[in-house]
Amino acid sequence: MSSALKQIFLMIRVNLGSLPRRVWISLSMVLSVALVVAVLAGFLAMARGFEAALQDTGSPGIAVILGGGTNQEIGSDVPAEAIRSLTAATGGIGVARNAAGGMAPAGGLALSREIVVPVDVVRASDGAEQTLSLRGMDLAGSALRDRAVLSQGRLFSPGARDIVVGARIADEFSGFAVGDKVRLGAVDWTVVGHFTSGGSAFESEIWADLEAVQSAFDRQGQVQSLRVRLDGAGGLPALQEHLSAFPGAPLTALSEADLYAAQSERTASLVRLFGWPLALLMAVGATAGALNTMMSSVSDRAIEIATLRLLGFGRLPAFTATWVEAVALSISGAALGILASWLAFNGWQASTMGANNTKMAFQLDVTTDVALTAGLLGLAIGIIGGALPALAATRLPLTSALRARG
Repeated sequence: MSSALKQIFLMIRVNLGSLPRRVWISLSMVLSVALVVAVLAGFLAMARGFEAALQDTGSPGIAVILGGGTNQEIGSDVPAEAIRSLTAATGGIGVARNAAGGMAPAGGLALSREIVVPVDVVRASDGAEQTLSLRGMDLAGSALRDRAVLSQGRLFSPGARDIVVGARIADEFSGFAVGDKVRLGAVDWTVVGHFTSGGSAFESEIWADLEAVQSAFDRQGQVQSLRVRLDGAGGLPALQEHLSAFPGAPLTALSEADLYAAQSERTASLVRLFGWPLALLMAVGATAGALNTMMSSVSDRAIEIATLRLLGFGRLPAFTATWVEAVALSISGAALGILASWLAFNGWQASTMGANNTKMAFQLDVTTDVALTAGLLGLAIGIIGGALPALAATRLPLTSALRARG
């Protein structure tokens, strides 16, 4: 091993061995880095969890048809004439047909007419009023959600004021047990079932019969979207070509996966837009703290550094040892922050306003990429905050440092 490397390792050992003398100021640096990392990881976990909930919702084998030139169900309107023309179409239009033995008539298009109505529900735990999505659909609608499975009870009956409740709503709100009566709008509804959907956004919805919802909320004949099962990989282009020939207001067909991916990107970008500036602002403060900590370290070890320099140690070992100390403290802080964020945030239930201006619940997800991104910011604090003190350690006036202690 070269002499320079031996000097570097010796000075690193001396620096780290002197940490107990500066335990409180060193701990303050560790905690400040941990706080920055935990805050950033919290925001990123929120964005990641929201993205996961919506990405798990969409299926590339399902298409959503919207009217009025919009890419959201709120504001969309699919004319009755367009629905009749679509269901009467023969030949290959890109939409699969119902098989025999299902809930829908055999040979007809695998299609569900749907409408989303915001409904206000009071949460019993704190009395807060929340806006939820009541989705009216045809009976075939549940079969067009590939991951949706009844966990209790049954599906709604055609024409009846029955509702089937997503798992997240059933868990968070009281009064949604199977058999309960719930007032939504001006009428009472009976909870007849619960469903799960692999943690997707569908679990934040309430499902009911389309005509019952239209009648209860005075929206007779209104259909906001059509959900269809595509007929193979080429189904979506064929459907889009078929819809382009319809007269009147334009109809847009896009895959369910693309629809929810676009929604998740907008909200996740907004979360990151708030999270990153806050974390960077805190990181500036933490970097200043790291600079102060390491300058105190250099001052405390001035005589040790000066003695080693007089014994023939070079500037590079002095610089490296001080810098390594700063990086080691920042790594400790980053690890502590990642652990704290995982314990505090991972799996934590949160909610936000979804695309239909209604509550959507999701879980925060501290993934590997979230931990790595936040950890790298913590590491950068040590690298930047330790550079100037490390440089100062190489420029200590040797004789004056010795006289200060002598």
